[in-house]
This record gives sequence, structure tokens and C-alpha cells, in this order.
Amino acid sequence: MKLFRSTVPLLALAACATAAPEGGQGTTSAPATRPVQATPDVTLTPAADAPSIDPARLAAHVRTLASDEFLGRGPATPGEEKTVAYIAQQFQAAGLQPGGPNGSWYQEVPLLMSDIVGTPELSLTVRGRRQNLTQGEQIAVRSTMLNQNRVDIRNAPLVFLGYGVQAKERNWDDFKGENLRGKVGIVLVNDPDFETGQGDFGGKAMTYYGRWTYKYEEAARQGLAGLLIVHETGPASYGWATVKNSNTNTMFDIVRADPSAVHPAMEAWIQRDVAVELMRAAGQDFEALKRRAQTREFRPVTLNGATFSASYAVRRANIRSRNVLGRIPGSTRPNETILYGGHWDHLGVGRPDARGDSIYNGAVDNATGVAAVIEIARAFAAGPRPERSVVFAAWAVEEKGLLGSEYYAANPVYPLETTVAGFNIDALSPTGLARDVLVIGYGQSELEDRLERVLASNGRVGARDAHPEAGYFFRSDHFPMAKRGVPMLYVDSGEDLLSGGTAAGQAAAQAYTRDRYHQPSDEFDAATWNFQGIAQDAAVLHRLGMELANSREWPNYRTTSEFRPTRDASAARRQ
Repeated sequence: MKLFRSTVPLLALAACATAAPEGGQGTTSAPATRPVQATPDVTLTPAADAPSIDPARLAAHVRTLASDEFLGRGPATPGEEKTVAYIAQQFQAAGLQPGGPNGSWYQEVPLLMSDIVGTPELSLTVRGRRQNLTQGEQIAVRSTMLNQNRVDIRNAPLVFLGYGVQAKERNWDDFKGENLRGKVGIVLVNDPDFETGQGDFGGKAMTYYGRWTYKYEEAARQGLAGLLIVHETGPASYGWATVKNSNTNTMFDIVRADPSAVHPAMEAWIQRDVAVELMRAAGQDFEALKRRAQTREFRPVTLNGATFSASYAVRRANIRSRNVLGRIPGSTRPNETILYGGHWDHLGVGRPDARGDSIYNGAVDNATGVAAVIEIARAFAAGPRPERSVVFAAWAVEEKGLLGSEYYAANPVYPLETTVAGFNIDALSPTGLARDVLVIGYGQSELEDRLERVLASNGRVGARDAHPEAGYFFRSDHFPMAKRGVPMLYVDSGEDLLSGGTAAGQAAAQAYTRDRYHQPSDEFDAATWNFQGIAQDAAVLHRLGMELANSREWPNYRTTSEFRPTRDASAARRQ
């Protein structure tokens, strides 16, 4: 899943001010709308040991996976059957062994599918005065992920919980031991640092504590009956339309033994204006509460005389999808793993566009990533057998919440403690050769240092996402492994194109987001697309993985990363 991002050169970071907000709950960069050829006066120097990644093979995979025959690669549809069979066949042809459980190419991903039945009854009551809330307008309520057929919350006390963060390593606790059982919380989106750009959470750059997914998880741990996240476009990095469209339709989750450990019964967003008026009616000032929430001293604020009610029926069904896994066993340390992955799914068949086309082909998002994973696998299989094992994954159900990779991370086929590192490939840009590579979530791990060395040997540079406050690092399939401590690198296509520079790269990115992203028009374009840059980036990722696969090194997260403590806790497994 992709959205347009501009970049900042890594070499310029010391002099660079952090830039401001985006749009969309997924992630993204940029493909082209016209052919791009390298200019004759600029030469990129490939490393002497660079593998051969064939642009024509990449293009052939994308053409196939994005064809109408694959029906938009919707999970649990005939399009899935074609997709996973094709990927498994390509893994086998590339020279991999089956990497799934019991000698299979597949890891089954059991999923819960859930819908709200009819119109939910939703209301606020303040000092005896009731205000009904309209689903999709003032509020966006997600269907429950708990194993129940109805949600009934009657006059639950409302409590403002700041940013809803408990971060022991930052000496931060918005809950202060408050008994929240049966209550409905209200929290702000993003981190306490967002407004000022300074503080204990990395300034403007979002940490995982700023993501809405974390806030729901923490609400469950605190025993809340429900959580309302206040939507503000700046700190969310997308508008209300995205919230409405993403949260008021069918919801999916992996099947969990105890879903209440990570989900409260009710998860919802509310419009900022609703929150402001609610606070006012309860005798509080929204902006004053926000300022208090930016401090370590903040304590929960019960909204006197204010309650929340919700009543709606839920329709649930269990379905199954599949991750596709291939493997090259290590020659001397087969129990240590390097992981490559990209999601195979897209949006399937849906609402027709103006042309009457209803197949959401997902050529860039993410047939390109799957093609790169297949061809990196081919390069590994063609060379000397690596000392450590290398696993290649095509993840299911990314578009519904990173669910295939989440299931793998919760049920790993290969232990996460001895997974050396991983590389995520999500929606590369067929815009031709570029001087740079975009690093998403720069500052997280030591893998970035390795990347910069490899790029320098190729006459290239790294760049970073110019909008770290949008939290793109937390929005793609590497993240379920990252939050469990596996060092993961998420790179995307650069924008400094050999033909046209950053102006051409950013124009192509914006055109993709406007004209193709999550639309039926994200189709293979034989006339204009150029896969040389994707091949170039795949070669970089191959080299990074090969160096690690033939080393005894264990890269880690940086000491400033929220994932470092989790990785360090399992250090004894990596002796």
C-alpha cells in the first residue's frame, strides 16, 4: 500500500528542518506515466559483485499478476487462488524449497471478517442532554474484533486520556494507575511532541505510540470498554474522508486466541469539532487539555456528567487466506534467517470507475514488490549457497491491515529471535534509474548504515521521507516483525531520476497518487514503464541480504528506537 512521499537527502539531514503532514492511512511513493531513459552524461557504477536482476523478468511478473485474469488479487476469492499458485510456481522455478509449515509453499492465515449490521445507535450525553451521532459523519465506529455478536455500551463514563501512551522507557504514563474498566476513553492522535516538535518522542517524527493501532491496543490493556480517537488532519496526516472510508466498512483481523488482549469492544474516531463541543459542555477546554497532555505530568481527566452509549449488531465470519513462503536453507547456520517480503494482495473487484472498469489490478501496489521478491530469490538461488537461511514471503491481506504478516509474526514459521534482519518491498516505481533510494522510518536501525555503504559503492545515495510525522514506517508489512524486535529495513524507489531529476520524480509520484493509487487504473503499462530502476534497487537489497547471510553479525535497532528493548530481551537466543 502506497501514498506519495517527498524525500530529503540523508547527507543533508544535519541542515534540514523536519517537514510537515500527508494523506491516506496506507503508505506510498511513486511510479511514472511516461518512459524514462538515463541521460548520457550521468553514470551509476554498479558494484563488481552485483547480481543480475533482469528488468524484463520483473516486467513479466507484474504484467501477469496485474492482469484482469487475476481479478485484482482479492483475498479469499478466485483471484487469490491464481495469485498464490503463480507465486509458488515462480518460487519453485527460481530454485527455492517450500518454506511453509510441513513442507508446504503456504502458511494458512485464518481471518475474522466482521460487519456492523444496520445503522449503529451512537450517542453522547452531557448533564442529561443527549446528542445522537451519525456513523461516518461525526463518528466512525469499526465493527468489533471481539468474539461477540453485539456491542452494547450503556452510559459509560467518558475520560480524557491525553495521547493514550504508556512508555516506560520514556518515563511516560498517561494513565497514572486510573481504574478504567467499563469506561470509554478519548485520546489524541500522534505523539505528545507533534504540536511543538520537541520532547521525549523524537520531535516531529512519529513513534509507534502515535499510531492509532497502538492506541487501541493500549486501550485494551487498560481495560477500557471503548476508545474514541480525536481526528485532526495535521497529526493524523489524512482527512476525515480517509477515516470514514477505512473504518465504516467490513473489518478484518487475524483469528486470535484472546482478541480482547489487543482490542477493546468498541474502536472509533470522532471529529475534532465533536470533541471540542463535548469538552466545553463538560466544563473543559479542548486546547488547554491538549497542552496538558503534552507534559509528563498529565493525569486522566474524567468528563463530569458525560457518558457515551453504543448499540449495534455484528455479523462475523471466519475465512482463510495464505502467505506464500519459499526458502534457501543455510549451509552452516540454517536456524538463522534473513527475511524478504512483499504483499501479494490488492483490492479485488469493486466499484467501477468512470470507464466502467471494476478490477483493481494493483500493478504498482504491489505486483512490483512481489516481482522483486521473486527475482531476488532467483539471484540467491543462482549463486553460492548462503551460510544463513534466506526466506522469501508473499504476504496476504496487507490492504486490510497488514494481516498476513501479522499472522506470521504472531505464529512465526522461523523464530523471530533468530531472524537476523528483514527487508520489506512495497510498491516500487517503474520510473527508470534513480540516483537515490528512499529510506522509510530513517533512524530506526543499523541496517541503514549498511544500506548507505552499499549505495555509495554504486555511486548512489540514500534519502529519507520528508514527513516522518506521518508514521509511514508503521504502515507496511515489515512492521509486525519490527514491533516484535526483528530489525527491518523498508526502502522505496528514489525520486532523483537520471532523466529529469527530482522534479520528474515528484511529478510522477503525484500523478500516480492522483490517477492510479487504489484505483482500477493501477494497471500494467507496457508503453511507458521502465523497470531498470526496480532491478537496480532489487540488486541493492540482494547484496545487503547476502552480506548478512554470510556473516556472524546481528544488526540491532538504535538505542533511540522503541523496538530496541524488545530485541535486546531476546539476545540470549542469538549466542
